[in-house]
Amino acid sequence: MTPNPQNPGKPSSGNPATQQTIKQQRAAQREAKVAAFKKEQERKKRNKRLGIGAAVVGGVAVAGVLTFAIVASIPRYATYTAGGGDATIDGVETYTETNNHTTDPVSYDVTPPAGGDHNPVWLNCGIYTEPQVNENAVHSLEHGAVWVTYDPSISDEELETLRSLMPSTYAILSPYEGMDTPIAVSAWGAQLKVDSADDARIPEFFENYWRSDSVPEPGAACVGGVTGEGKA
Repeated sequence: MTPNPQNPGKPSSGNPATQQTIKQQRAAQREAKVAAFKKEQERKKRNKRLGIGAAVVGGVAVAGVLTFAIVASIPRYATYTAGGGDATIDGVETYTETNNHTTDPVSYDVTPPAGGDHNPVWLNCGIYTEPQVNENAVHSLEHGAVWVTYDPSISDEELETLRSLMPSTYAILSPYEGMDTPIAVSAWGAQLKVDSADDARIPEFFENYWRSDSVPEPGAACVGGVTGEGKA
């Protein structure tokens, strides 16, 4: 018998069982890569959800801080009941005043003035950091406002106390040069002078003279007039 010649350049097909094992290994590797890819994708999704959750929580926290800051920044005003303007308070001086309108400067007998002839335009009520024109402020008193004036040299603590005593409307707070007392509280025809912002008679004065119905023009506006320099 003549033997079959072998082709030295052709590789052997190998054992079929070995070829199957190689295919299984490759399939397993592909499955492992797919599983790893899916695991990585799940990790990214989980981190994204955690990031969104943290952002939401952080956003809520920031919103809470901002809300607190906004609420804290809102001015807190004192509240009073409109008085009749006829109570007796120790130290209050009362006056009978004329109430003519004039565009000329007025020479007042009381400093600061507590009534009298005044400018046709009233001063808008509020807190001012600069001195105000007498004639405009007196017109506001005619409408029932209370005017709190203070010597510019009082301490920041005293000024803050005065601010805390102010209602949201029908009140004016401003510095005033040349007073003979650190603080004066004036309404139409009535005035109280005190040495300290902690004097208990200040809120008592408000309770009795603020928006009094005994002024010449009770209930008239305290806005819509002229705004002075330095309105806070």
